[in-house]
Amino acid sequence: MEFSSRLGKLAPYPFVEISRIIAEKRAAGADVVTFGIGDPDIPTPRPIIDRLLTASEHTPNHRYPETDGLPEFRRAIAQWYKQRFDITLDSDTEVLPLIGAKEGIGHAAFCFLDPGDVALIPDPAYPVYGVGTMFAGAESYIMPLKHENGWLPVYSDIPEEIAKAAKVMWLNYPNNPTSAVASIEELATAVAYCRDNDIALLHDAAYSEVGYEGYKAVSMLQVEGAKDIGIEFHSLSKTYNMTGWRVGMAVGNADMIKALFQIKANLDSGIPQAVQEMAMEALTGSQDCIDDNIAIYERRRDRVIKAVRSIGLSVDVPESSLYIWARVPEGFTSAEFAARLLEDMDIVVTPGSSYGEYGEGYIRLSLTTPDEQVEKGCQRIENWTVPSPKAG
Repeated sequence: MEFSSRLGKLAPYPFVEISRIIAEKRAAGADVVTFGIGDPDIPTPRPIIDRLLTASEHTPNHRYPETDGLPEFRRAIAQWYKQRFDITLDSDTEVLPLIGAKEGIGHAAFCFLDPGDVALIPDPAYPVYGVGTMFAGAESYIMPLKHENGWLPVYSDIPEEIAKAAKVMWLNYPNNPTSAVASIEELATAVAYCRDNDIALLHDAAYSEVGYEGYKAVSMLQVEGAKDIGIEFHSLSKTYNMTGWRVGMAVGNADMIKALFQIKANLDSGIPQAVQEMAMEALTGSQDCIDDNIAIYERRRDRVIKAVRSIGLSVDVPESSLYIWARVPEGFTSAEFAARLLEDMDIVVTPGSSYGEYGEGYIRLSLTTPDEQVEKGCQRIENWTVPSPKAG
């Protein structure tokens, strides 16, 4: 039996591998503390769950949903964007519910890319941007993100022939894995670049609602003209602790939304309607849970930074997102340092190299771990004597 050649191009998905390692260690009796996967440990708020329970009894919700979602759910998304960003969206043409942002991000490549086309992909980055590009038979041109540039692309470094050939550009702010943020002016630079070069701009804004000390992320769609060339992907996962319910959205340019709908209509049957109802409750109900979450994550952020700095790791204090992006000591690769933490202290972190070539030299620590586990892990880190690289 022969399989598709694209399977041979796939590296193990980092978080599947992390889950496997954790399971193996725990099966061997290890008390593992994981800072690996960005999966909120805080429960989905009770009113949202109650809406799901009620909706599950509604017989029409037992049938196939429509790919484009309930009209009232699309209106709720548009209303949320208006209240949060003062962006006006046509809920019939500029909003598309997704089975989680990851699904929409993965499918988007098929809307814009043919074999041999070029996509501009940041590095380090969420792996799905590049994987979707590969599935579509297209080529990734890497835009390096570096500390000295604020983890932002340097568009003048992109060769003119690449800019003219590129069909899409991916951006993600607040950023995973670096936790960097982008100002409205910096996003406007990206919009102008894509307009000048006829590039579709795809912005992943899944972490916009996790901001510390009053920081509020901006939406790409707040840039004048952004809707002419771009769509934004968002998710309820991190905002409302709903990773397990798989619900997100794409919003923006009507033609681009229509294209994504056409792909999805042939590949999925939409979000279960009871889940759409709970999502409506999340978007239109009390937003107190967001501030409650931020208070928890901010406390964890400060504790983890204190711990990693105590062993000599360099880290900037993030204004947003759920991650600490820490520079490993000289002489270690990301994977080597992560392996030593796991071997010596039963602590799981994600090597920066999992996010691309330019993630090398860093590790990512997620803040989505219960407080008592965060404290346990931080104490282990603070009591760890970092081995010399040669011992690694």
